[in-house]
Amino acid sequence: MLKFILFLLVLMGFISSWGVIQVALFLGCFILGLYCGHDFFAYELGFSLGMDYLSYILIFLSVWIMCLIICSSVKLNFTGNYSSMFLLVNLFLLVFLLLTFSSVDYLLFYISFEASLIPTLILILGWGYQPERIQAGIYMLFYTLFASLPLLVSILNLYWGGGSLTFGLTLKVLGLDFSSSIWFFATIMAFVVKLPMYMFHLWLPKAHVEAPVAGSMILAGVLLKLGGYGLIRVLFLFSELSKLFCWLWVGIGILGGFVVSTICLRQVDMKSLIAYSSVAHMGLVLAGLMSFGWWGSSGAVVVMVGHGLCSSGLFCLANMVYERLGSRSLLINKGLINFMPSMALWWFLLSIGNMGAPPTLNLLGEINLIMSMVSWSKITMLGICLLYFFSACYTLYMYSLSQHGLFFSSLFCCCSGKVREYLVLSLHWIPLNIMILKSVLIMPNL
Repeated sequence: MLKFILFLLVLMGFISSWGVIQVALFLGCFILGLYCGHDFFAYELGFSLGMDYLSYILIFLSVWIMCLIICSSVKLNFTGNYSSMFLLVNLFLLVFLLLTFSSVDYLLFYISFEASLIPTLILILGWGYQPERIQAGIYMLFYTLFASLPLLVSILNLYWGGGSLTFGLTLKVLGLDFSSSIWFFATIMAFVVKLPMYMFHLWLPKAHVEAPVAGSMILAGVLLKLGGYGLIRVLFLFSELSKLFCWLWVGIGILGGFVVSTICLRQVDMKSLIAYSSVAHMGLVLAGLMSFGWWGSSGAVVVMVGHGLCSSGLFCLANMVYERLGSRSLLINKGLINFMPSMALWWFLLSIGNMGAPPTLNLLGEINLIMSMVSWSKITMLGICLLYFFSACYTLYMYSLSQHGLFFSSLFCCCSGKVREYLVLSLHWIPLNIMILKSVLIMPNL
């Protein structure tokens, strides 16, 4: 099945028809959905590719978000801004993501993990909005490459000591000495920068602000999940060291999320605010993964999926406003409810989803993460309370400032929304709220 989807994507790369690629991607989602009830632990191994529960849900998320990206970027096709090249870059990015999530070999995982950076950089540099996109692309390139090169050396050392790079078959056992600690941090840093962890997050807001809507949606929807996925795959190799340093990662995750939440309150750019909120959510995911419990691991996976859908939808909404008003500033985009009342409903639905309101996946994952953190240490309750309080504050701040008040005086008329836009938003919101009914699919026994 994986080979068929990869073949389908390569075939689509030679077809420049926008509609054909949309239909083919949704067909790929349907084929993936047929395997929803499959009781697989590791399925269809071959060519170092395979799937388990974790791979399956993230592959499904990648294909689904790519479908919505193509739907929301139709304006590129109308304007003729190198639309065929845009489709090709996105399809290559999807192929690299599928290889990353389905690889069962650490070296293949690393190669496809790093290869996904190239199409993202092309998206930002080629179809970004401002001249600052060059600086944003360089930030992203150097942050991720600088942190990822030690990971390659660590993987080669793992092969030299263990004799295998297959997931679950590596025989390298690391103790608690100084050299093992160096290998531990060299391996982990590549993923916490990609997540991104607080203090290593500066590349993310710049990349989001300068990227086109496709770049922002794929960054928030899937690429940030590469860090969490990689942590789940490598942490068991360093079980003793991970337990020794877990206080460091949990502290940075929770306190960093709180600090970033306060930073969100002083943002005036909508995309920048949504990007910083992603850092706050991923901080809690990092803390949950480092707590080494079933509650923390499953809650982190659920939050990654829920955040991918919710944050992608918010970036899509911000782009719809930008296409109409020509600005992303909250000082100009005020009173939107006066001339886009139907769109204000979607702003509300996705904003409360970002806060973790029922019955969204975010609520389910955050309950799991809170249980995990409190069982790990009751002191974390203080940081979690502050994080969630300010998370609600900046989400309400974004919603109330953008939807209420006096609208921009030079704005006389505006389209309140097209069927295509409502379809894209509903395809973000419906899985976000319906998948909680079948949460066993994304809460397996990790």
